[in-house]
Amino acid sequence: MVKRFISDKNERVDKFLSQKLNVSRNQIEQLIKNSLVSVNSKTIKKGGVKLQAGDTVDVEIKEAESSKEDYEVNFDIPVLYEDEDVLVINKPPGIVVHPAPSVKEATLVDWLKTKNYRLSTIAGEERFGIVHRIDKETSGALIIAKNNKAHEFLSAQLKDKTMGRYYIMLLNEPLKEAVCVDKPIARNPKNRLKMAYVKNGREAKTLFVPVYENVAAAKLFTGRTHQIRVHLSTIGRYILGDTLYGKKEQKLPRVMLHAKELYFIHPSGKKLSIIAPMFDDFKKNLPKGFNYEETDTISDIFTSYHGLCGK
Repeated sequence: MVKRFISDKNERVDKFLSQKLNVSRNQIEQLIKNSLVSVNSKTIKKGGVKLQAGDTVDVEIKEAESSKEDYEVNFDIPVLYEDEDVLVINKPPGIVVHPAPSVKEATLVDWLKTKNYRLSTIAGEERFGIVHRIDKETSGALIIAKNNKAHEFLSAQLKDKTMGRYYIMLLNEPLKEAVCVDKPIARNPKNRLKMAYVKNGREAKTLFVPVYENVAAAKLFTGRTHQIRVHLSTIGRYILGDTLYGKKEQKLPRVMLHAKELYFIHPSGKKLSIIAPMFDDFKKNLPKGFNYEETDTISDIFTSYHGLCGK
């Protein structure tokens, strides 16, 4: 399928398509890299190509294909919600969301293909259906788009913040009080594996709220890489099991961070809030005396702190 757009002003083609398709510039770069974008019928090689008003931009949206590498999918994933437009899953820890050159194992996208799900193709060949992502070691709610219309609709919500996520985590030390961390994030100049608070980085804002002893919750107002982990480091905390931003000698098998609740507006216009039950490895590390139900919402905890972080 080919989508055609007409430029109405002079601007970069990657910026133009990012706005038209409601996806990131990195995703547009992948489309360009795969020779799927043309300007005035000529295939382009760089996202920095300058458009003139009236230029015709064509984007080929490919159908989902099998993985380039044949990795065995030896896991299953709980489905929390499904209809003809969207799928919400509870991602187990240890599963990578989508393929990448450095990934040498089956991913969530591979699992989706083995289940023969119809997936959106707007985000490029390696990210079929993926609207947003969470780290390999993080577990919890993740939404998948089954068609391009739904993908565009949901991606727009990420930008205008009508879609949101609430996380629950186990910290090395309890939070004394709720705190809003509003500090920009960029790649750590001293360690390329990490992100860091960098003054000229991308805007990032997180609200942290104490729950019980070392259990805390977080609401994301932006979606930067490692955002929760970086912002915790600025207030002297880290998540148990996080050997990248915390102590190296920890024995927990993964970062104790779980996306407990996901809220969004369905393409039909209905508001939905989906609860993702904790996995056993998380539950067994909860402090004694902490009472919870699998259906508990995290959003209710933030009611008393409305406005602390602004909109």
